[in-house]
Amino acid sequence: MPALRPIRTRRTPQQADTGNLSGVDPLLAHLYAMRGVTEPVQLDYGLAHLAPVGSLENVDAAVKLLLENKDQRIIVVGDFDVDGATSTALLLRCMRAFGFAEVDYLVSNRFHYGYGLTPEIVRVAAESRPALIVTVDNGISSAAGVRAAHDAGIAVLVTDHHLPGSELPQADVIVNPNLDGSEFVSRNLAGVGVAFYVMAALARVIEQQGMTGAAKIPAQYLDLVALGTIADVVRLDHNNRILVQQGLNRMRAGKTVAGIRALLTQSGRQLSRTVSSDLGFAAGPRLNAAGRLEDMSIGIECLLTDDSSLAERYATQLDQINRERRDIESTMRDQAFAYVNSLETKRWPSCVCVFESSWHQGVVGLIAARVRERCHRPVIAFARDTQGLLKGSARSIPGVHARDLLEAVSATHPDLIDKFGGHAMAAGLTLAEADYDAFARAVSEQTDRLYPAADFSGAIISDGTLPGSAFNLRFAKALREAGPWGSGFPEPTWIGDFELVEQRTVGENHLKMRLRPADGGSVIDAIAFNQAGQAYRGVVQLAYRLDVNEYRGAETPQLIVEQIAPLQSGNA
Repeated sequence: MPALRPIRTRRTPQQADTGNLSGVDPLLAHLYAMRGVTEPVQLDYGLAHLAPVGSLENVDAAVKLLLENKDQRIIVVGDFDVDGATSTALLLRCMRAFGFAEVDYLVSNRFHYGYGLTPEIVRVAAESRPALIVTVDNGISSAAGVRAAHDAGIAVLVTDHHLPGSELPQADVIVNPNLDGSEFVSRNLAGVGVAFYVMAALARVIEQQGMTGAAKIPAQYLDLVALGTIADVVRLDHNNRILVQQGLNRMRAGKTVAGIRALLTQSGRQLSRTVSSDLGFAAGPRLNAAGRLEDMSIGIECLLTDDSSLAERYATQLDQINRERRDIESTMRDQAFAYVNSLETKRWPSCVCVFESSWHQGVVGLIAARVRERCHRPVIAFARDTQGLLKGSARSIPGVHARDLLEAVSATHPDLIDKFGGHAMAAGLTLAEADYDAFARAVSEQTDRLYPAADFSGAIISDGTLPGSAFNLRFAKALREAGPWGSGFPEPTWIGDFELVEQRTVGENHLKMRLRPADGGSVIDAIAFNQAGQAYRGVVQLAYRLDVNEYRGAETPQLIVEQIAPLQSGNA
């Protein structure tokens, strides 16, 4: 059983005053203020409040390049995750609707081509003689791939959101809000957000050229943008919240692509009450499983089809792949936990590296995330690739920048890392297996050097104590609608003392409880996922979220418990 995590109350940003949110429920207004939202416009998620399409640098040049090749063959090269799949589907759907002559896609297969626009995937693309390659959610680190494309006489448009390295690819046009000198107000766009801006700019020009209604086409696919944005765990600034909320609105109204509908239905979610967590924990993992274990083209085809029955078949196939992924992950997780548990906590390095020769390279990112949850510090998990190199996937914590950390190792130990890329919370790298131990030492040393004040406590950040009057269905529903919640705009978490009325294990390892607030009030249901195995009695302190549970058509408030801390000696 992992040690209990400390609980800290969320700090209110300076000058956070709820006075300007006078029309908002006072408790919600306080929650918003704690997240830096103090003006009504920050809660207005209408498309009119999006950062102007033309304010993203280089979109006009991207449109010009696309139009120059409208009558030629264009290949979209996407990444093998949900962000890449949604970006690819968005571009194909829009450009085909705009009347582009021939638009197709290739998706990087991690087992054959590696990440991004590699020379290998360019050679595959060149066989069909395209005039233009468009990258989505990749390309900013693909200097060699761009050179290979130019050598083959193919123009390249890079659209990406990952942080650029010291060498930019010599693409014909690069659209990336994280380029040096960018003044775009939402540098947190996911790859699909960048793709949306490019398509929105293209749509306006297409309409000006005479295609009535063209400007409205990209907005029809904001469901894809919402899914990719949530699944990639980018920061939900106001601009991203607009994109996500607009996509959720389309889903709830039934105006979503057949594939998203099928994925949500397959996972037991109701389209009419979809929230961001349904995308992050249900639809997203099913799509991601294809890229982790097989080929993301299955997921892309699911998002491209308008045939409901075909979408359902794809969703079923993706669900089966996801079940296989869970089985593989379970074995790898147990091995990783056995390793970190063998170390005394005081001896955990500042950046934990884990590796087993039998691990599946498509699942190491999930293992890094699981070990991070256990160790509360940056983690890099490695697996062998088909060439005998080690592929590493890093997951970091707030305050420690994953890509900057790898860049520091590369600068101080130039011969260790073959290649790397990523952003603040996640990154990837490749190195020789013989260099693993040296790298593990170096990355921990650089973590200590760059982030001496890093918080490795794993503290749960709480919004305080929820008043007893709020334990009701009305407020639980209001919370669901108060989002979209996600990275950088976290769903509210509270602490409180409760008397245990009843508890039982459900599913494989979930603890179902009935609780009464310790200071009195009605009994409320609660569930603690993956926390069965210990019996509690008497009064416990919980860190929890308030949600709505639907069972057989009836809705009730329910606590989602993150941590249980015994308060009485009667707990065993």
